[in-house]
Amino acid sequence: MSGLSLQGITLDQGPQRILGRLDLEVPEGQLVSILGASGSGKSSLLRLVAGLQPPSGGRLFWRSQPVGGPSLQCGVVFQDYSLFPWLTLEENVRLALRQTQPALSRAIARNRASDFLVQVGLGSACHRYPFEVSGGMQQRAALARAFALGAPLLLLDEPFGALDPLNRARLQDVLAGVWQASTPAKTVLFVTHDVEEALYLGDRVVILGSSPGRIIADLQVPLARPRQRQQLFDDPGLHALRGQVHDWLAAGILGDPGGLLPRETTV
Repeated sequence: MSGLSLQGITLDQGPQRILGRLDLEVPEGQLVSILGASGSGKSSLLRLVAGLQPPSGGRLFWRSQPVGGPSLQCGVVFQDYSLFPWLTLEENVRLALRQTQPALSRAIARNRASDFLVQVGLGSACHRYPFEVSGGMQQRAALARAFALGAPLLLLDEPFGALDPLNRARLQDVLAGVWQASTPAKTVLFVTHDVEEALYLGDRVVILGSSPGRIIADLQVPLARPRQRQQLFDDPGLHALRGQVHDWLAAGILGDPGGLLPRETTV
């Protein structure tokens, strides 16, 4: 199928199994939220998809081609920001633009980089260095850089975790807007610990259990787009789905004793 395909993926670190036989199909253009307790392998999963390390077993494909290493087809925002400290925020974003569009003039690249920073609320901080701004601002700059790369596959590892609630909500809407406006639509894996965030953004919510990490639930989110935040509070079906997600997370932490929960659920 076109899109992202993980087939029997495992990941070992020494004698410890981090991910245990993981199968996942993500059609191109879908936004999938990934939830799971700490230690369930969410960040490790993104590193495999990004080609930053090979799996111990199984096969991984993007657009029917094996993933064999990092590629400009994939943009990544990890929790550690990964900005170059000797470059300003604008220069960090401009570097991503020049990677994919080397023919851009310096002036056009500078203007486009500034536009991406304005999108994430950093228009006034363009010429500041990463060490001169807060962690939340660095994370927003990393998100702007990922947008600027223009990659069809976007991997986001808790990109809003360091933000205050107001900026977090704003950036959720920015991400949803950029994703919906992109043509063709980007494929997104979005790791979060926030159940409401996962439901608000995702077409699906995939939940990982731990020891080792494995998919224990794959839930469809029955919300039409564009979405309104108030729907999360007003829709009875979403109340029930939220409760299901919390139950799955608890089962994943406890190792799903007795195997009482089904493998897949569609709401």
